[in-house]
Amino acid sequence: MTEQPNQSRKIRQAGIVTGLLLAVIAFGIGTAQARKKKKEGPPADLAGHVGWLGKQLYGQSIEDAKPITDEIQKLVVAHLNTWIANRTPNLVEVRHELDQAFSQLKYPAIGTPSVFIAPWKGMELIGVGYTLGWSDIWRVNVLVLYENRNGHTREIAITHFVPRTDLHYAILPPSAAGDFRFLAYGWRLGMSSPRLTAVLYSYNAKQLESQWKTEDLFAGKLTVSNNTLVIRYLKLSEYIHDTQLGHYPPRHEATYKITPKGLQLESEQEIPYQ
Repeated sequence: MTEQPNQSRKIRQAGIVTGLLLAVIAFGIGTAQARKKKKEGPPADLAGHVGWLGKQLYGQSIEDAKPITDEIQKLVVAHLNTWIANRTPNLVEVRHELDQAFSQLKYPAIGTPSVFIAPWKGMELIGVGYTLGWSDIWRVNVLVLYENRNGHTREIAITHFVPRTDLHYAILPPSAAGDFRFLAYGWRLGMSSPRLTAVLYSYNAKQLESQWKTEDLFAGKLTVSNNTLVIRYLKLSEYIHDTQLGHYPPRHEATYKITPKGLQLESEQEIPYQ
């Protein structure tokens, strides 16, 4: 009669021991996995490190993503400064180097190079820029200006073109003082038509300065030719009002003369919608 309770007690004890062992094993496995996760970090190579950081951009606003985009900028610019120091690269080589740096970014993250090379005062100026985007809306830009002289290249200025746009350039004639000038421009997505922003930059061998700016022109288009800048755009309020009435508003056209002193507005007019 006493054997059954003893057997039941033994079975219960064995069950408790087994449960404790399983709990210890599970805890050990969990701790090991946590340790392993803790040790995981970015790959040692540049492209891998940038790709690893790029994954952290998904779903982030520009403001929240700033520590990540700043870290990517730091890595990429440091690499460029080392790579470019003792060479005179051409456009293809610079673009290739940037493409390699961004080669492990995964959609929707993407890095797009934008480069120019222009002669100035017996040397070459190299503009090395990129757009880092992780959606149609969230995009940031970096532009590093280098001077190349006698086979050596060094960083002389860095700036950030307006956020949320891509990045393009138009080289302009020097200023009256001989300063190097270029137009940086790009389009911002997020509406039925992209919005144009353009900035006139000037470099005087000491600093890079912004001298003129037009921003967020709805359906904006820009052309530069024969020392003339022409910008065409729609006024958003007119576009909304007129399309609700079943027709399109006229475009606005601003024509600027590119002079040694800067951009001089020559005319503003309305042209038929095209």
